[in-house]
Amino acid sequence: MSPDAIVAKIKAVLPDATVELEDLTGTADHWRAVVTSSAFEGCSLIERHRVIMSALADEMTSGAIHALSLDAKTPPPR
Repeated sequence: MSPDAIVAKIKAVLPDATVELEDLTGTADHWRAVVTSSAFEGCSLIERHRVIMSALADEMTSGAIHALSLDAKTPPPR
């Protein structure tokens, strides 16, 4: 799966998100994602992951994404 497609899926549910992706194996199916969004304020880590995983549910079940390591965080205070 292309990085642009992953970012688009995440931004569809988290429009203000900054998404950094790393292809861990060079096969475009094992990813590390750092997702930063103000929508995560007040959410637990599991809630943050659920939002991202729901955005990519079809890709995860179809095998387009085989593995996904997540770091979901809020922006630094201004």
